[in-house]
Formats: sequence, structure tokens, C-alpha cells
Amino acid sequence: MTETPATRPAPPTDDTRAPLRARSWPAALLVLFCLVAGIPTVVALTPDQGVTAFGQYLRVGARAPDLAPVGPAQIVQVGNTTLDVDRVRVWGPLRPQLTLGPVQRNAAATAVFEPGAAQRMGAQAVESVTRGFVDWYLLAGAGLLAFTLAASLGAAGLRTLLVLRRQSRSPGGHAPLPEILRYCVRAGRRMTVVAVAAVVLAWGVSGVLAWAGASDGLRSVASLSQLVGARQLTPDPVGPPVEGFDGAVIGDSRVSRLGGPPLPDGSAADVACGRSTDSLAAQLAALRGERVLNLACPSATVTAGLRGPQEQGGQQLPPQIGLLKQVRDLDYVVVAIGPNDVSWTDFLLYCYGVPDCADNLVQGEFDYRLAAFDNVWSDLLVDLNELPGDPQVVVMTSYEAFPPDAGCGDARGPQEYPGLDAAKIELLTERNDALNEVLTAGARAYGFAVADPPVRALCEPSADGLGPDLQGLGDPFPFHPTGVGSLRMAAGVSALLDRAP
Repeated sequence: MTETPATRPAPPTDDTRAPLRARSWPAALLVLFCLVAGIPTVVALTPDQGVTAFGQYLRVGARAPDLAPVGPAQIVQVGNTTLDVDRVRVWGPLRPQLTLGPVQRNAAATAVFEPGAAQRMGAQAVESVTRGFVDWYLLAGAGLLAFTLAASLGAAGLRTLLVLRRQSRSPGGHAPLPEILRYCVRAGRRMTVVAVAAVVLAWGVSGVLAWAGASDGLRSVASLSQLVGARQLTPDPVGPPVEGFDGAVIGDSRVSRLGGPPLPDGSAADVACGRSTDSLAAQLAALRGERVLNLACPSATVTAGLRGPQEQGGQQLPPQIGLLKQVRDLDYVVVAIGPNDVSWTDFLLYCYGVPDCADNLVQGEFDYRLAAFDNVWSDLLVDLNELPGDPQVVVMTSYEAFPPDAGCGDARGPQEYPGLDAAKIELLTERNDALNEVLTAGARAYGFAVADPPVRALCEPSADGLGPDLQGLGDPFPFHPTGVGSLRMAAGVSALLDRAP
């Protein structure tokens, strides 16, 4: 029987008498998707734009959006250290992010201290940062527009499939395909127009709010320190000038070599810090035929030992960086720091003493301490980068105390405690790797060499017959290097030094 207009199913229609929500909800969902998913996506994917301010190379972009209506801009320093810039607060999702580092010591950076230069350079910096953010904003806007068009195309295709499916299930058969396709094209065009208009409006408002917040905050900035916030000043030089040394070692008990033979004519500081005749500095001196100064001290951290004074052995010891600044014509400096800053011994003893040390409370405490170390580590890197004479800097990572399958007495520990098993050792290894990632990221950002100590862990057999590289639980200072361990570390460091012995 021939189908007549009276019996043929009606095609989809845009009749204005249709309920408003039936016609508008697909467009509303599309707009919501483009805003909620599109803006974070383009913020994450749009590359930062490089600018120069106060003699430093900066990269300008935007931090990841959050649900707060207003928030500060952000500084990303060496490694993964992030600092909120309280001077710059922005309404909306677009909050500027400046990536800084490594800090360069150059004529443009020191010129800011010249009379009358601060305001001029501050204005230039504001102009550079603003221009960089505008460039990033336009590039991200183009990306958001492309995202919106792609999402609209996908939404139109999905809507077409749904219409065809609904028409195919109509009791009287479907309407002619040309009419269905015309309807779907009109609907898709309307959705696209609505989505593009809404996204352009939202992006424009966000840009105006970001520009207003950033401009107001940057207007009072006259120096890099004002921009990133006040930081602890670099230690002043301490003591008289020192000459005659080719290298120096700074750091903690791993390189002061606790438990070794004491220096025969050691100073009061040498005695207080337990510096030995087979420390890393002494082994380097023997390997290379040079004079190497040992400034390392047990329990040293970045803030109490290297950049600040330290109480040790009943003495108030000056900052190691302050002492190092007075050593003339150094070829290299070896740095061993980190485990004391995160209180590594606390986590190790905790794993010895409980059946399961992988609880969230302790993990959160480790994450907090690691983030704090990352922050002060960036300050120390600046100090090392600005040492007189520009010596080569070698950063030593933290070694692992046990292999994955350790089962010797040093791993089991005293009988009254659970000791370490494979799961605990794996957890400790992961945390040690996290510490080393912070050390390595900062060192490489400044072009410093990184030395991974080639020491054998406890419970590993000594194939060469030289004995263990680390002191065990029965020794005076467990987990610290032996003389053999110091020698292996010295060999690893020496291989990285520019000047051959």
C-alpha cells in the first residue's frame, strides 16, 4: 500500500510550541561540558610562554583551576616547589602561574639595586609578565575554541544517532531521511552557535578578571623577592679567607664518616662532628692527590647545618655555606644532604617496630616533610650556584640501606620487634626514591652533577672480600658508611669531576 502524507510519520520539528527544555537541554549540556572539561584541559595543555623579568627567565601560564571563586597566583620553583603569590589574587578560573629557576646571577639582576632602578625595572617586569600572560591567554583561547568546535561536532553526531534511533522505532515508520538530516543539521548548528557564544563569553570574562587581578597585584612589585615572597637570606661568609684546598665536602654524617678513625690533629669542630681519616673528603684527597676540606657534620639539615648554625657536641657551629664562601679557588664542592631533613631514621625505626608501617598517617607525615625539604632545598641550590669562583657542584643522592630480598639479622632486628620484611623494604625504597627525585630535579635544573653512591646495601655479600660498605645494627653507627663505603663513594664522585686527578 502506498504511504500517504496522512499516514507518513512526521519528521522532527523545531516548532516553537515544543517545550523549551526539550529543545535546550542538549545545548545546555554541551555548554556545561565545554566549560567544565574544556577550560581545565586547555590550561593543562597550553604551553607556558617565556619572558624575562628582573634579569630572570620566567615562564608564564595558568595554574590548574579549582572550585574556589577567588585564589592567588602561583610561583613554581626548582623541582616541584610551589608558592602562592598572595600579592596577586584573581577571581575566576584563570590564575597566573610563573615558573622560575634556576635563578641567574647577572648584570640585569644586580641592576635592580642601583639608585632609581627598582621602579623602572619593576614596571618593565610587570609589562613582560602581563604580555606573556596575554600571549598564553590568546593561545589557550584558540585551543578552547577548537575544543568547543570538536565537542559540538561530537554532540551533533550523537544527537543525530539518537534522532535516527527514535525515528526507526516509530510505529508508522520513519520520516524521509532528507528531512531528518535537515533537522539534525539545523539542531547541530544551533547547538554549536550557543556553545561557542557561551564559551567565548565565559573565556572573555575570565580573562578580564585575570588581567584585573594580576595588574592590581603586580603594580606594587619592585623586585623579584617581592614577587616570590621574602625568603631566608643567604648565609654571610664566616671566618678568615682559606686557601690551598682543591675541593670541599659539605653535608651530614654520611660524609663526615661517623665511626671512623678520628683526625689526629683535628680542630674542635672536627672532633664535635666526628670527622674521620677515611671520610669522603679524605678518600677523595687520597684518590686524586689533592687537598679536600671536610665541613660535614652529623645531624646537619639545610636550615640547621648548611644554611644556618648548628648545635653539635656542645658547640655552636657556623653555617657550612658561610664557611665555604671563604674558601678560595675551589674546583669542586660535594653536597650530601636530605635524610636528616625528612627525619629518615624515624620512618626506618617505625618500620622495625610495628607489623605494618604503610599507614596513611605516617605517609602523610613523610609527604609533608618532603615538601618542606623541597622548599629549603631550592634556597640551598641558589647558594651553591652563587659560590665564589663558580666551582663544580656534585650532589650526592641517598643510598638504599637494604636490597628487596634482605633477610639477614640487620633486617630482622632485635627479637622483640617485628623487623623488616619485603613489603616494608619496598615502602622504604619508594620513599628514598621520592627524596632522590627532589634532589636530582633541583641539581639538574642548575646543571649540577648527580652522584648515586655505588655502595652495597646491608645483607648483600661482599664478593671482593673488603667487608661491608655500611655499618650494621651491631656497629656504633648503623646504616652509615664504613671506610670501604666512603672509598666507593669517593670513586663515584671522582668520576664526575671535570678535572682529572
